[in-house]
Amino acid sequence: MNASIFGKGKDKQFMQEALREAQTAAHHNEVPIGAVVVNAAGEIIGRGYNQVEREHTQSAHAEKFAIAAAGKTLQDWRLEGCWLYVTLEPCAMCMGLIRLSRLNGVVFGASSPLFSYRLDNAVELSVYNKNLLAIIEGVGAEKASELLRQFFQQKRESNGEKF
Repeated sequence: MNASIFGKGKDKQFMQEALREAQTAAHHNEVPIGAVVVNAAGEIIGRGYNQVEREHTQSAHAEKFAIAAAGKTLQDWRLEGCWLYVTLEPCAMCMGLIRLSRLNGVVFGASSPLFSYRLDNAVELSVYNKNLLAIIEGVGAEKASELLRQFFQQKRESNGEKF
C-alpha cells in the first residue's frame, strides 16, 4: 500500500500538519517529532508534539498526545477508522498505543534506526504485525529528516546539551 484511504496528495497535506507540530516541538527545545490523527472524513481530530523534556518522562511522545486529543474529540478511546500521521517512525511503546487505540493505519515520514517498532517486530505474536495495521512509510521523509538533522546539529554545536 503506497497511500492511505485519503490518497497521496492528502497524505502529504496531513504530514505537513505533523511537520508543523514537529516545528513546535523544536521551538520548545524538544526533539522535533509531531503527529496528527485524522478521522475517516479527513478531518484532523488530534495533534501532538514531543514533550519528553518538558514533562520529564520518556512517555511524552507526539503520538501519545495526538491520540489522547483525538480520544477527547471523539469522546471515545477507540479510534477506529482513524489514521495517525507522524514525522518519525513510531517506537515500540507508541505502536502498542496505536494498536490499543484501534487506529486503522499509520503514515510516517523518516525511519528511525535506533528506536523503531521494527526492532521489536521479530516476535511472532507481536502486536505490531503489519497485517493488523496499515503502515505507510516515507511520506515527507526528507523534510522530517532534515528537521531532525538540524535540531541535533544545533545541539552538538551548543556543547553540553543533552540528547
